[in-house]
Parts: sequence; structure tokens; C-alpha cells
Amino acid sequence: MAYAQGKIAVITGAGSGIGRALAMQLNREGCELFLSDINAEALNDTIGMLSRKEILADGQVVDVASKAAMHAWAERIDDTRGHVDIVINNAGVALMATVEESDYADQEWLMGINFWGVVYGTQAFLPLLQRAAQGHLVNLSSIFGLIGVPTQSAYNAAKFAVRGYTEALRQEMAGSNVHVCCVHPGGIRTNIARVARGGDESLTPEERGREFEKLARTSPEVAAQKIIDAIAKRKPRLLIGLDAQIISLISRLFPVSYTRFILGLGNPDKLLKK
Repeated sequence: MAYAQGKIAVITGAGSGIGRALAMQLNREGCELFLSDINAEALNDTIGMLSRKEILADGQVVDVASKAAMHAWAERIDDTRGHVDIVINNAGVALMATVEESDYADQEWLMGINFWGVVYGTQAFLPLLQRAAQGHLVNLSSIFGLIGVPTQSAYNAAKFAVRGYTEALRQEMAGSNVHVCCVHPGGIRTNIARVARGGDESLTPEERGREFEKLARTSPEVAAQKIIDAIAKRKPRLLIGLDAQIISLISRLFPVSYTRFILGLGNPDKLLKK
């Protein structure tokens, strides 16, 4: 029997990429789903793709950067279920710009989703996880939560913050019924580069996406399966992809000079996570 069978999971950013792949895999395993995304059409597409129609899959358009919206969503789920077993804070966006050229509004937009969305998702749903027999909180950081990369200062800041926040929470939850996992994906073949802000304005979104996919070696489906396996095994930390494993090792061996080694893997500012 699959670990997730009969459980209740919450997933943000479920309209595409890793979030959609997680929803599809957990649905196949018999897990009830509460899914959110900012894009109603994409969210409905995900729900339409689920193979087991008899299993509850509830979709809600939610802006994860809104504290009020996230807490209202959690309260609605609490009213109908009383607890959840799995929460995966997956929603994320990208911004490509040097510090010098960065716009404050763009940075605030990214931090609102990539960092505050994780904080709101954690704090809104933690009480529901604590009521489960075994709760699992999964926060998605990135390989860019392990290294700094030119043109990725805002993304780095958010993902380093997610890493620190999640690792602190994991220690606070030690000995409790809540398992906490921080995930660091490498390049995953998703739409994140196509919808990113900033970057080379001479490229269309499709061209930018194709360039990104040359370096993104891992499929969303593989990433989702690894996350689900990490939940079942109560892993505290998960690196997804050979690129993530190599970058993690290099950054630990060469904490200051890692850049000159990592550049040999390709152009690192395209190795976004989702």
C-alpha cells in the first residue's frame, strides 16, 4: 500500500511543474488533495488530468503572497477535514536581473511568493499538521539556496531564506509528530523560465524556455516521486538531480571559490528549480 493512501495533502503552485506532477502522483496513490494556484485555468487543467476521479481533489485560486488568503484557505480546509497529513509549499517564480538593475517592485513580488508564501503556508497549516497522526511539511528551496549566482540575487535571497527558516523549524519540531523537509531541486524541466521576469529581452518566452531546458535535466515527474519518497522516509533534506548533488558537494568543499568550478557545469543562471 502506498504511504499516501488515505491521507490528505495540501499543495501550492499545483497548476504546473512539480506541483502538478505531485498532484497526479498523490492522486494515483489514493491521497485526497487540496490544491491551489494563482492561475485558475492551469489549476482546473491539473484537476482534469487526475486519473482517480473518485478521490477528492479540491482546487482553490490562492495568492500565496497574501497572508489573509492563505489563512482563509487553511481555515476552510480545517472546517471540512480538521487536519491535514501533508503540506507542500511549492509555489515559486523567477526573476533575472543584476542587483544594479533590479526593480524594487519585482524583488518584492518574488519575495512575496517564494519566501512569504512559504512562511504563510507553514504557519497557516502547522496547527492542522499537528492534529495528524503523522504530519509532513515540505518546503521547496533550490540549489540556489545553496550557492549565490549572478543575476539571481533576489531568487538566491528567497531560497536561502526558505532553507534557513525550514532548518530552524525542523529543529523546533524535533520529537514531535511533524516531520519537516527542505527540498533543493536542481534544474527541473518546467515553465518557470518562460514566465520569469527580467532576463534577455531579445528572447521570447518560448526561446527562453528552450534555452533553460537544455540545462534542466530532471522531469517534474521524477522530482515529484523523489519528494513523495522523502515524505515516506521522513528525510530532513532532499537534493533532486545530479546537478544539485554536485553543486552541494562543490559548495561545501569550496565555500568561497565554488563559482569557478560550477561555471564548468554550464550557465548557472539558467538552473532554476521548478
